[in-house]
Amino acid sequence: MSRTRRGSAAQYEFRVVTIRPPASRSDVRQLLTDEAEYGRWELARHRIYMGGLRKVWLRRKIIRVHSTL
Repeated sequence: MSRTRRGSAAQYEFRVVTIRPPASRSDVRQLLTDEAEYGRWELARHRIYMGGLRKVWLRRKIIRVHSTL
């Protein structure tokens, strides 16, 4: 089921971060917290694969600036 908002369609830019298995859970949390706080990224998707490899999809809204002249 998909939901769409009428009026404005938000556009996002995505970034995929791959985290290797020796990283601890607290290290991953700290990395994602820093990305959210300083880079304005938000978590879009998080996958943990067999063997411990993690892939994290981050997104942030693209802000378009229009000239007022």
